[in-house]
Amino acid sequence: MPDAAVTMVVTEPDGPLVPSVAATVPPEGRQVRVSVLASGVCHADIGTARASKAHADAPVTPGHEVAGVIAEVGDRVTGWKVGERVAVGWFGGSCGHCAYCRAGDVVHCPERKVPGLSYPGGWAQSITVPTDALARIPDGLDPFDAAVFGCAGVTTFNAVRNAGTRAGGRVAVFGLGGLGHLAVQFAARLGYETVAVARGAGREELARALGARHYVDSTRRSPGAALAELGGADHIVCTASSTEAVDELVTGLRAHGLLTLVGVDAGTLSLPVGLLVSRGLRVAGHLTGSARDTEEAMAFAVTNGVRPMIERMPLKDAGEAVSRLRSGAPRFRIVLDPAQVS
Repeated sequence: MPDAAVTMVVTEPDGPLVPSVAATVPPEGRQVRVSVLASGVCHADIGTARASKAHADAPVTPGHEVAGVIAEVGDRVTGWKVGERVAVGWFGGSCGHCAYCRAGDVVHCPERKVPGLSYPGGWAQSITVPTDALARIPDGLDPFDAAVFGCAGVTTFNAVRNAGTRAGGRVAVFGLGGLGHLAVQFAARLGYETVAVARGAGREELARALGARHYVDSTRRSPGAALAELGGADHIVCTASSTEAVDELVTGLRAHGLLTLVGVDAGTLSLPVGLLVSRGLRVAGHLTGSARDTEEAMAFAVTNGVRPMIERMPLKDAGEAVSRLRSGAPRFRIVLDPAQVS
């Protein structure tokens, strides 16, 4: 087993991401060390990579979409063994004893851990994590695809499946980017009449290929009005990073409809309260899922042919990946390859 690994680090606030060779962290107690095979780049990593508290003695390593193989296990680990393929996502562990954990809602544990924030993240060849952060990768799923399920995949899967939408109901996905292209696939494979809403006529062919039955070009029509013309949506999943369109989007919900915010910015909402009351509408936020949820998302993907659309980049180009993400250049998801470090 290697005793050193390449890790991408930031050593000062707003500093560059640079490769560093560091000793691997041996697992203790209920931890495992994972040899990383693939590591995704998420929009949330932009903030992590700014590394506001970084300094030379405590560098920051971002990355919370990880797929790899267990390389070592701690002396109190049971149920996991060296050689198993695993994924680690935004949920990186919890306290296990608070009211939320005891209710099974580990994602909202006040002491929850996030790779890259709570401990060194996955933009590295090795990561050490608590076992409750681990999700088993099913046969038939490539690690570069599996990495994405730790955050984007499980987030959109849970947002769609947990909404309580009636069987055969109409689900609209606002945005067709890194989150939206997965949400469209999940909604369609779960049997919903799926509507994709995105900018420009050029994305319609892709949206339909992903499973959308209808397409709304938001540059030509107001999305809420277009959805209302279809008879209204039971559920709207808003995956765009801007909240600007939400107040108009809710007009496209039918009575008792739900709008779920997945992609967000620092904005605020201005909602037509009369409409919310008269139609019994709901607007809610949604945050990722547990390791078990990630396993279920991956299993569903294998069975139903859901896959992320990814762009591979070498680990050493993590800084460039962040710059591309910040500028909106990637069409869908970037996944870093730790095997490419030179």
